[in-house]
Amino acid sequence: MKRQYKDISYTLKRSQRKTGSIHIERDGQVSILVPRKLSDAEVDEMIDKKLVWIYKNLAEWCDMNATNVEREFVNGEGFLYMGRSYRLKLVEVQDQPLVLRNGYFCLQTGSNGKKLDAHEIFKDFYRDKGLKKISERVEFYSTQMGVTPKGMKVQELQHRWASCTKAGMLNFHWKCMMAPLTILDYIVVHELAHIIHANHTEAFWNEVDKVLPDYLDRKQWLRVNGAGMGL
Repeated sequence: MKRQYKDISYTLKRSQRKTGSIHIERDGQVSILVPRKLSDAEVDEMIDKKLVWIYKNLAEWCDMNATNVEREFVNGEGFLYMGRSYRLKLVEVQDQPLVLRNGYFCLQTGSNGKKLDAHEIFKDFYRDKGLKKISERVEFYSTQMGVTPKGMKVQELQHRWASCTKAGMLNFHWKCMMAPLTILDYIVVHELAHIIHANHTEAFWNEVDKVLPDYLDRKQWLRVNGAGMGL
């Protein structure tokens, strides 16, 4: 549900949760999660108390996203994969639409006048690679943390890097495959910790800290560099 308080436009979601929380999403949107019993007036009061925090974090988001890169599918353009940038090389014929070979992303340009959708080809590449790599990291950390996720998907998640459903299904954005392994691990551990604690409480962060004592550094890296991870 879209709502407005003063000059703050936000998305409101009510659920069975016990406490309210405010988030600045990856796309700069403000989202607010509250218990079902909380009235609109109480939500407004909650926002009013956090106005300074909201303004500060929105300003930080604007600063970080000022470096957002719009990539072109031309020879020499750099594309991210597992924390490294690989230059694009356009080729006429190859076995697959996109392959990572000899330090280059080799993209097939199409044949017989048929133009391939480069955006979708790259997304498919990240999804396919993510299913294998992220599955490995989920299995590794779920053993350490003593949790059993119901399953895992790599897909389009709009403004979230990842999510965990109440049933324990983990969903990861295909853009996660652009991040270095240390950051991918942080995203994985973050979602696995949600199997234990649904909300971002102190207990939740303690679970993350047990596995990744430097999680704050990894979290900050993602905040600063996340805007550059896109097509």
